[in-house]
Amino acid sequence: MKYPEILRFADIAGRLGEFDAIIDARSPSEYALDHLPGAINCPVLNDEERIQVGTTYKQVNSFEARKMGAAMVARNISAHIDALWLDKPRDWRPLVYCWRGGNRSGSLAHIMAKIGWPVVQLDGGYKDFRQFVSSALEHPPALDFRVVCGTTGSAKSRLLQALESIGAQVLDLEQLAAHRGSVLGGLPSQPQPTQKAFETAIWQRLQGFDPALPVFVESESKKVGALRVPGALMEQIRAARCIALQLSRPHRVQLLMEDYAHYTQDAGPLNEQLGYLASLHGNDKIRNWQGLASEGRMAELVDALLAEHYDPAYTRSIDRNFPRIADAEVVALPGIAPADLLAAARQLHPA
Repeated sequence: MKYPEILRFADIAGRLGEFDAIIDARSPSEYALDHLPGAINCPVLNDEERIQVGTTYKQVNSFEARKMGAAMVARNISAHIDALWLDKPRDWRPLVYCWRGGNRSGSLAHIMAKIGWPVVQLDGGYKDFRQFVSSALEHPPALDFRVVCGTTGSAKSRLLQALESIGAQVLDLEQLAAHRGSVLGGLPSQPQPTQKAFETAIWQRLQGFDPALPVFVESESKKVGALRVPGALMEQIRAARCIALQLSRPHRVQLLMEDYAHYTQDAGPLNEQLGYLASLHGNDKIRNWQGLASEGRMAELVDALLAEHYDPAYTRSIDRNFPRIADAEVVALPGIAPADLLAAARQLHPA
């Protein structure tokens, strides 16, 4: 075999775990937007260097830009070898890629091959991977989804976690999106991933599921925060069997007080988010809710939001978007203790 071996992503899509390392040779900013699952970032040109080379290419000429870039690439590859790979044995097999499988990954793969490692270079680079993922999400695998439905605060996400803890297959879209799916659902100090990274995470989860077993998922809307759930996947989920999760209002208030405790520390961000609901409820009601927040009367505020905003919205949307809700299996939670959720999980996923 001659190395570097050049392969398209379709050739290795189900075999990423066979590589000892997946190396993204692009710049840190490109890597941050999205990358292959499990990839580490070893840029052959960092962001500033890419700008310098590009500017030289435009303002001077391509020859001077290539000389400058070659020196930078050589230094960076040398630093990566020294810091990361000197201890790797002869049979260490990495996968290397850049944006289109061109000069950046080619330079790194060439040197690795000259050292003697059986390196694979991704033909078409990240661009080929991205096209593969987009196409796969347009035609997702046929899975036996079980959709956990329930009003806001009914412990749907906690039930998914309990199901996963006992070995059930779970697609937790809110976890992948780093968002709880409502106007107040942003997580503190945790920004949402990019749309591309969200889709990559979904693709990775889907390809790991056994089609012969059910996959539990929450009854999401088409968007989770600022991110869109792929349309074909959403169609599958909305056509699937439903589970109706029931929990008393006092326990729902308790759960939401726990999950949104960060809002109790400072009413400012909460009141700002409540302001976005003015078009639905009018300024007077919003001012009343903001007053409850400012006075620290959080339990009253949560109860009012459930009764006047979230529950009516759920009632309006569930029948329209999940036609099999009428035949749903009912799961009544007596409380939100871990034992309650574990018992419900075992009811849905017997050992």
